[in-house]
Amino acid sequence: MSETFLIRPIEARDDAAVAAVIRTVMPEFGADGPGFAIHDPEVDRMSAAYARPRCSYFVIEAGGRVIGGAGVAPLEGGEADVCELRKMYFLPEARGIGAGAAMMQRCLDAARAHGFRRCYLETLTGMDAAQALYRRSGFAPICAPMGGTGHHGCDRWFIRDL
Repeated sequence: MSETFLIRPIEARDDAAVAAVIRTVMPEFGADGPGFAIHDPEVDRMSAAYARPRCSYFVIEAGGRVIGGAGVAPLEGGEADVCELRKMYFLPEARGIGAGAAMMQRCLDAARAHGFRRCYLETLTGMDAAQALYRRSGFAPICAPMGGTGHHGCDRWFIRDL
């Protein structure tokens, strides 16, 4: 079904759409209080935030409209060989069409290209479809958070070797 969507690197023209996706999806899962990524300063300027070294962010586009996104960046406060899968959020129309698996592959390929050896992520109880994707993609649960993301609202953590 990949002909129904396109995954491409974020551009400055996508910033408002990506911020809107994040601000739409996170409250759907109760992730809009303190300690969640919805409050990160980068949300309104994702293209600039991911233009830094060893960072990549991609959008999913369908019908000329951004319907999701995800990226990788060095894990804040983590070891140099660990990246974090970040800001992976899809509007309902991007779910169940294979976009999650395709986006995951694109992000993991980018992480390898940036020289990372492990990929970490944080998520939340109740984001069951996302956690199923993470497990299918080779991520294993761990007992405690890594690094210093400041996302103390998250209560599930995963890692995988690249």
